[in-house]
Amino acid sequence: MPKLRAKPTVPVTLTFEIKRTALLLLTVALGACSTVNFDHPKTESYAITDVGNSELGEVNSDWIAEHENRSGFYPLIDGLDALGARLRMIDLAEHSIDAQYFLMKGDSAGEVFAGRLLEAADRGVRVRFLLDDVFTTVKDNELALLHQHKNIEVRLFNPVSRRGIYYLNYAGDFRRANRRMHNKSFTADNSVTVVGGRNIADEYFQLKSDGIFLDFDMLVVGPVVQDVSEQFDEFWNHPLAVPMDGLEQRITEDDLEQARLEINEELQKQEDSVYYRAVNTPHMLELVNGNGNVFPADAFLLKDAPEKFNQSTKNTDGFLVNDLARIISEAESSVVIINPYFIPRLSGMEFWKSILDKGVKVTVITNSLASTNHIPVHSAYSRYRKPMLNAGAEIYEIRANASTAPSYNTEDEPEALTLHTKLIVIDEKRLFVGSLNLDPRSININSEMGLIIDSEEMAGKFLLELEEDIESLAYQLKLNEKNKLQWRTSIDDQPVTANKEPLSSGWRRFLAQIYKLLPEGQL
Repeated sequence: MPKLRAKPTVPVTLTFEIKRTALLLLTVALGACSTVNFDHPKTESYAITDVGNSELGEVNSDWIAEHENRSGFYPLIDGLDALGARLRMIDLAEHSIDAQYFLMKGDSAGEVFAGRLLEAADRGVRVRFLLDDVFTTVKDNELALLHQHKNIEVRLFNPVSRRGIYYLNYAGDFRRANRRMHNKSFTADNSVTVVGGRNIADEYFQLKSDGIFLDFDMLVVGPVVQDVSEQFDEFWNHPLAVPMDGLEQRITEDDLEQARLEINEELQKQEDSVYYRAVNTPHMLELVNGNGNVFPADAFLLKDAPEKFNQSTKNTDGFLVNDLARIISEAESSVVIINPYFIPRLSGMEFWKSILDKGVKVTVITNSLASTNHIPVHSAYSRYRKPMLNAGAEIYEIRANASTAPSYNTEDEPEALTLHTKLIVIDEKRLFVGSLNLDPRSININSEMGLIIDSEEMAGKFLLELEEDIESLAYQLKLNEKNKLQWRTSIDDQPVTANKEPLSSGWRRFLAQIYKLLPEGQL
């Protein structure tokens, strides 16, 4: 398959955090440059409902009939399993594929994902691919190539103008362009979906050789899939979703045919490739053979509507976070928060203190300075560690060198472990799984989605495994007699205590101090 490359206006050597910082700083002095034509013609479309004659449709209807309208859930913890589930769904789709992601990269995961979408479209499957624009690094002409296929439509959500300088256009229309679609869902035949924290890039599927992301998705079948499809339709048909041909990208049939030849050559080599390894993991084969442990449970979707982008960040009426806060406030015994970015701010501190004051145990598991992939966010979070500990919460931070699982692209142990999971477990019986980070950007600025799942069996299993693993994965934060932070863990059965940000370099600690100058509300 032709290599998916990064947009030339976005240097691939910049990290996500530096790019975001640069965008923030540019807004100080720059004015508007070019705008996007949001009135470009497009046709509304909706999830296909007549799918009962398809294999996935029959799986869905049989599940509902057998489990009294409860949905079914299969946790996708391992990265290769998560990729394999998506690829299996693409291969099995007969009517439709709806993919919605915050970002996609032109790496191994992006290539195999795009290649299988093209093959599905060749079979007559309708593919709708909705991508947020700003941090997607695949070149526009590569996305336009997919869009050229008669059965594929690609839309970019809330895009920035391609005329002139990309970053200047972003800064010039900052009030709009700063609002991003962070939703993540992948649905085949309106019957099976994947919801969680992963985007389409190597790091989310444990394919990078220099680090491992701890991430989490849920493979879902049953009635709640319809809710996921409906939220996809809301964003797909929204005025901010612009088709690729509205961004002045022109791809010919000859371009598509040449790409097809290159794809076919690539597919012939795939016996030992990422694709074949992903679709043949033990867990994927277990599911295919009908032996996977799928948890039946009642569930419902929490979501931000796309109208959030037109709403003041100070007015949070109708935001997902309010529904989630109401559910958490009903906790009676415990709340376990696993999230890569935790910035409660003053209002959040009052909320969590009210939960703790009821006698509910609150545990926060997040990234350390050494493990985080966004130093500015960690810099803001660090202000709240002592107040949370003094209020009675427990805090754990991921140990960057704790990984024992090799990347699937190398036999070597990866250099760093990074938490990217977004999961909350309430009273050991209710789970929230989705795209929501617990920071101001996700809460107030971007759109998010997630599932509330009522399953004591699944929650209990997950917490038991977490209890067994947490000591080897993370430091527990404590306050010493001088009210100073300490990081405590056990390595090789020996207690270890650190008195400053463990495993972090002096340069990282310096950056963490500098980034405290950034506006917390934009992180």
